[in-house]
Amino acid sequence: MRHGRLIVIAGPSGVGKSTVVSELRRRYPGLLFSVSATTRPPRPGEVDGVNYHFVTDAQFDAMIANHGLLEWACYADTRYGTPRHPVVEALSDGKTMLLDIELQGARQVRQTYPQAVQVFIAPPSWDELERRLRGRGDESAAQIEKRLARARTEMAAEAEFDHVVVNDDLTSAVDELVDFLGLNKNLPV
Repeated sequence: MRHGRLIVIAGPSGVGKSTVVSELRRRYPGLLFSVSATTRPPRPGEVDGVNYHFVTDAQFDAMIANHGLLEWACYADTRYGTPRHPVVEALSDGKTMLLDIELQGARQVRQTYPQAVQVFIAPPSWDELERRLRGRGDESAAQIEKRLARARTEMAAEAEFDHVVVNDDLTSAVDELVDFLGLNKNLPV
């Protein structure tokens, strides 16, 4: 497991983590991505096994009981977790694995894999983050308020990370991430 490279991408909900990760994967198809499990229903256009593994509460409980998750967290009344096996397999094969997770999960990974590179994706401003969350249009006002309250805590934790990337412009944010990770130096991914 020590031969591969684990890269954690974290930040508050609505900051564009998934969009940044998608662009990074488009540029570097050799990067592996861990598909998280979640108990929430799919959003329009999401595909099971591609965007998330959509599971029931009972299935998620079984994954926890069987130590099948590298990390897991409850976020806005929904549980999310990283299946352990694909990460362990990729790292033992010497590959680079990307995780797109929340603060609580990033802290758990830090305990398990302190050598993981952790990057915090930040919004250009609080107002922009709120605009993005409200613009999704798929959550109630109460759910959005929970996400915003959680985001305040997460924003206060950005100093815990190895690097902070402000996602104001997607191309610039991904360029900065690529530079920080050394991917533009033709290093094996």
